[in-house]
Amino acid sequence: MMRSVALAFLALAVACRGSSQAAPPFDGPQALRWVEYQVAAGPRIPGTAPHRAVGDWLLAQLRQRADSVEVQSFTHVTASGDTLPLRNFIARFRPGERDRVLFLAHWDSKPHADQDPDPAKRTLPVPGADDGASGVAVLLGVADQLKRTPPALGVDLLFVDGEDYGTFEGDAPDNLLGSRYFAAHLPTGYRPLYAVLLDMVGDKDQAFPQEGYSLERAPEVVQRVWQTAEDIGLGHVFKPVQGIALTDDHIPLLGAGIHTADVIDFDYTYWHTTADTPDKLSATSLANVGKVVLALVR
Repeated sequence: MMRSVALAFLALAVACRGSSQAAPPFDGPQALRWVEYQVAAGPRIPGTAPHRAVGDWLLAQLRQRADSVEVQSFTHVTASGDTLPLRNFIARFRPGERDRVLFLAHWDSKPHADQDPDPAKRTLPVPGADDGASGVAVLLGVADQLKRTPPALGVDLLFVDGEDYGTFEGDAPDNLLGSRYFAAHLPTGYRPLYAVLLDMVGDKDQAFPQEGYSLERAPEVVQRVWQTAEDIGLGHVFKPVQGIALTDDHIPLLGAGIHTADVIDFDYTYWHTTADTPDKLSATSLANVGKVVLALVR
């Protein structure tokens, strides 16, 4: 299929989809258990034993489900001179298909709880239940379903490392490390039709406004995602209102020419605190996002 024709087909599919479309099955309780596993393993801070162990676990999980898995191993030297060992994981379904969709999440967690209300805790690590583990858990659940029922087109699941290592202030050279590396080292000829980033998606009090940079630079992807949610009965969660603009893993992809929408619930009291723990999340919230992802590729 010619690329322009494929894009037109996707746009037509959005326009013609009926409002009574059934939501695909998704195992929310299992996704919540995966969040709990990641947090229980310890902070996923690059260069630490828990980070390495969770990365190995994630790689094994993906190899059990995907048609093929690629590992991008690289290092990053921080502004303070530390060398971080990092890994991105790319799980592919129907790898021979030219027309592809990309979904991504970050799997690391933040070294310091810089937003904790207790100043004494701001040097402690963030557990990263919502900020990191939730997106990973949803994509693992998506992988489960894609293994059972292959998607209608090629699907890639990207798990990026080092998103949350440094500050997000100023030039911020030590954040978004995995997505920056991926954007700079795309597979030859790789141009997905669009991409969707999942970040902080499991909050019990869940709501997704349309992130600002996504609306500005990939409005057709935002329209597709939020319309799909509306079609399967999740319009009350995916709200068609403009949210704030956030620096997140979609920014390097947008810079590389990949139209990407950021699905993020940033109204989360426990962001970058020691209280970002699994009890703040729900299986229903995780399932809501998984169902939208699956509906996009069915």
